[in-house]
Amino acid sequence: MGSSRADERPRESGSPSFTIGPIRQHNVDGARTGLPKSETPKVQDIVQELRAQGNPKFLKGMARFAITTGTSFGVSVPTVRSIAKKIGKNHGLALDLWSTGYHDARLLATMIDDPLEVSEGQMEIWARDFDSWDVVDQCCGNVFCKTPFAVKKSLEWSGRGEEFVKRAGFSLMAYLAVHDKKAPNKTFLAFLPVIAREASDERNFVRKAVNWALRQIGKRNLALNNSAISTAKEIGQLESKAARWIARDALRELTSKAVLEKMRSDSE
Repeated sequence: MGSSRADERPRESGSPSFTIGPIRQHNVDGARTGLPKSETPKVQDIVQELRAQGNPKFLKGMARFAITTGTSFGVSVPTVRSIAKKIGKNHGLALDLWSTGYHDARLLATMIDDPLEVSEGQMEIWARDFDSWDVVDQCCGNVFCKTPFAVKKSLEWSGRGEEFVKRAGFSLMAYLAVHDKKAPNKTFLAFLPVIAREASDERNFVRKAVNWALRQIGKRNLALNNSAISTAKEIGQLESKAARWIARDALRELTSKAVLEKMRSDSE
């Protein structure tokens, strides 16, 4: 998703440029090669493992995709997911991993947190910490979209001024459109005026998330496809380079033969 200017100051893995935050001790289930086998790992053990798994070459690749690298060890997402799978769900540990400030630890936190234990207050605290589009999207896709506050926060955050918080609002819309199979059409119809309202935001991480949300809503079913196409055409009339790009790109996909045939097949 997207690209824009990011912190392009790669550093050697294992040499963070900041101090780790306060840590409470939390035991977690499971173990992984590189983590203590005689006891369940604690936050500092996991951070040490993340540091060991870091790759300076991967850091450079992250920078090319406009991912913030200043607090990252350069651990690939599949590797982080492997660690998360071994740990399992652990809300307390997720909070502590997030509090370290490390990019990779925050990705891991989004993968092990339990959506049923996430509060609206926690969502606001984490949102204030957003500093990279990949953390935003992992957070929204892995945990926030599964909370009872997802729709509310998507509407609130989409009107916020901070670039990554605003992106989170539209990222939530996109993930809800894909994963919340039980949500009624009216939930997504309520998102479309917001998408039209914010389509003129020229910031790269925002405009691409607006486009993403519009496309995912329009691919949910035929009725929403028609509504999303109408919204895209409306957006295309705006005097904004970002809006015209959003409309053009969305219409290309939402009117494509492949997308329409899939929705017709799904509706049968």
